[in-house]
Amino acid sequence: MSRKHLLAGLFDSTEAAELTAVNSPAAASEPEHSKGGTSPLLPSFAGRGAVGAMSRSLERLTAQAGSARLVEDQLKSGSVAVDLDPKLVDPSPAPDRLPVVDSTVETAFIEVIRAQGQQTPILVRPHPSINGRYQVAFGHRRLRAAAALGRPVRALVKTLTDAELVVTQGQENNAREDLSFIERAAFALTLERLGHGRDVIMAALLVDKTELSRLIAVRRAVPDFVVAAVGPAPKTGRRRWMRLADLLASPDMQARTHEIIAEETFTILSSDMRFQRIFEAVKPAPPPESSFATIKGLTGEGSHLARIERTPTTVGLIIDETLHPEFGDFLIQRLPEFFAAFQRERSQKPCSPA
Repeated sequence: MSRKHLLAGLFDSTEAAELTAVNSPAAASEPEHSKGGTSPLLPSFAGRGAVGAMSRSLERLTAQAGSARLVEDQLKSGSVAVDLDPKLVDPSPAPDRLPVVDSTVETAFIEVIRAQGQQTPILVRPHPSINGRYQVAFGHRRLRAAAALGRPVRALVKTLTDAELVVTQGQENNAREDLSFIERAAFALTLERLGHGRDVIMAALLVDKTELSRLIAVRRAVPDFVVAAVGPAPKTGRRRWMRLADLLASPDMQARTHEIIAEETFTILSSDMRFQRIFEAVKPAPPPESSFATIKGLTGEGSHLARIERTPTTVGLIIDETLHPEFGDFLIQRLPEFFAAFQRERSQKPCSPA
């Protein structure tokens, strides 16, 4: 095969024709100056023939390389959405949501995606240690929905550090305001355990030092098995979780909680109802109601001599010693006599027939 045919295969048909023409006998016999050139130097025919064809090819390749770099830069900056296989996308290393207790909520979300499609891309980053895989910054539910429907997930791919990932993740969720208190507390503790500083965690959750300390303290105090069993409890706020944390400091109450979670009826409750079931089981019983009676003075003065306080299990006699300082001592000394009289009276009563 001649050299011109080898070169022709490198270019398109137009360039190949030019290359053939420049090697033809007619082209070879025509002096350069007769073609309108003023100099036999290379620039005079750089736009034609083999050199021109190669020049245009190099320009095209350079343009393509530049376009590829632009696309790559756009992908790294997260400005271009792409379709990804959900199987290639891993969850965030710092999960911010507890498992959904009510499966109907997840099912409803999937049906919305099925009917309307994925309206908003998720944000992912290239996996820091596994080539070809990604990690979610936000959009875990959209990712699960796409996987359940067997569809690609639309995603923005952006290069993020670990700190940038969790800050972006936390701020996006805070903007939606749909994380419950215990989910935010769990997210804060997870970030701390992953080694992130308090400044990063505060930026992710948009809280100050005091609130962050509360979040972490509550999540540390509530046992993991309780958080996992209850779930997000979206209607349960900080005060009730703090109260439950105090109650579960007792090993006996933790044992009681295990019993509650093991009940068959527990699993059919909503997340907030699960919290309420545990809370009611471990909170202290209210004190029994008391009834009061007042004994007025027998001296005609109309003053209150004493007050009787009665509960289902006790009776108390409260003497106002500002009126009669010695009366209390008098009663105490006579109690044995009163008790003996009580026993004699009981013994004289006829027994009821069997």
